[in-house]
Amino acid sequence: MVFDLAFIWAGLIAFAVLTYVVLDGFDLGVGILFPFGRSESDRNVMMNSIAPVWDGNETWLVLGGGGLFAVFPLAYAVVMPALYMPIILMLLALIFRGVAFEYRWRTARWKWVWDVAFFGGSLVAAFSQGIALGALVQGIKVVNRAYAGGWWDWLTPFSVLTGVAVVAGYALLGSTWLVLKTTDHLQRQMRSYAWFLAAATLGFIAMVSLATPFQDPVYFDRWFNLPGSAFSFMVPILVAVASWLLFTGLSDQKDLQPFLSALALFVLSFVGIGISFYPNIVPPSLTIWQAAAPDESLRFALVGTVVLVPIILIYTAYAYWVFRGKVRPEDGYH
Repeated sequence: MVFDLAFIWAGLIAFAVLTYVVLDGFDLGVGILFPFGRSESDRNVMMNSIAPVWDGNETWLVLGGGGLFAVFPLAYAVVMPALYMPIILMLLALIFRGVAFEYRWRTARWKWVWDVAFFGGSLVAAFSQGIALGALVQGIKVVNRAYAGGWWDWLTPFSVLTGVAVVAGYALLGSTWLVLKTTDHLQRQMRSYAWFLAAATLGFIAMVSLATPFQDPVYFDRWFNLPGSAFSFMVPILVAVASWLLFTGLSDQKDLQPFLSALALFVLSFVGIGISFYPNIVPPSLTIWQAAAPDESLRFALVGTVVLVPIILIYTAYAYWVFRGKVRPEDGYH
């Protein structure tokens, strides 16, 4: 039996990126909402709600980026020059945000600096990820297997739209996570925010979805001709179901349902992007097979991945299980 190793690895990279988005998305969202905590105690609870899991969530970013470099080196060589600025901004923002977790609890005089770093790092990282996504969707110019565009090609109205959309979506994830993890007035506050953020996120999903088919004729054909049109009609129906579950969960004051429904919106949006991209890994012209490393390299890397990914999934699930339940104001990250 012959396995299509490039296709398998494309699926693994997509899985790693999606897992990063849904896991790190909510803790970046908590950082975006951080300044809206009405007291020092509320802000402490917000940070403590993600303190045990935030660094583990970022494991998937390393897996996605490292996997791209190892198994799709041509894609890495094209994407990095095209997206240097948003990627560097994202990494710097994640560094400042990570440092803020440690330093904020060690100082009183400079706590406000690390509060700003936590919020600013979360906001800039989310916006940079959205910008990079928009730039990738609109296409990267490749000539002779190398990036042939300009320094500012990543900055367009469409990429700014996707950047703002990701910020709103992450804030929605953050608010529903806090609904799940907190109680009393903070939970009520975040539930009220979730209503507005859900409406905003759905509005951005609609705008990005309407604009995407016009970024490249290939997208338009794939979305509005069979068999792609079957998926393009199915995804909005599922988005409507997830939206209904989200709003009913908020209305019925459920704790878990809004969070899972918000995650479902991200998964469905990711599927929609996958429908647009496949079989390209760098739209509009570089396929997964063209960008893949030799089969020997793919096979060698796959052996380690088959062992490591289940281990990462197990310890991630265990961490969430150990730190399940509500966060109390007296709990601390020290």
